[in-house]
Amino acid sequence: MDSLNATAATLLGFLHTGEASGYELVAIAEEFVGDFWTVTRSQVYRELAALAERGLVTAGDAGPRARVPYGLTEAGREAFAQWIITPPGTEQIRYPLLLTIAFGGHLDRDRLLCHVDHHRTVHRQRLKTYQARLETAGIDAYQRATLAFGIRYEEAVLAWMDDLPAILGPSD
Repeated sequence: MDSLNATAATLLGFLHTGEASGYELVAIAEEFVGDFWTVTRSQVYRELAALAERGLVTAGDAGPRARVPYGLTEAGREAFAQWIITPPGTEQIRYPLLLTIAFGGHLDRDRLLCHVDHHRTVHRQRLKTYQARLETAGIDAYQRATLAFGIRYEEAVLAWMDDLPAILGPSD
């Protein structure tokens, strides 16, 4: 069997808890992995069709709003089991603010720091969200571990942002 891509494997992972429509899977992805893994609506529907064609999921009858519930097959469980034991690749940071800072010499320092302040607001909110989720009943140790990473990441980014004016040096 062909190996799974990360998006397909993510959907199979979510379907371990029960049937879900593409719409529901998009919402689950946004909530659980959206801050560190991008899954678009079009990807979800494309992958569900491909997974169904491969016999890894089954499509049920359309329900309200023409939403089709998908269920995990035994072959889907096996494919996910093979995917999850494969060592993950290394991460690649794709952070637009870093790209802007890399070329910051072509930008007014105050404008650059204004961009940083905008991002600081986003990271403070994410940190609060992660901290609140950590207090949620019913999260398992693996979700707790993922949230702990998110909290430490956001704290590190915020500390870096605090240090950034000194790193950049005085304005000209």
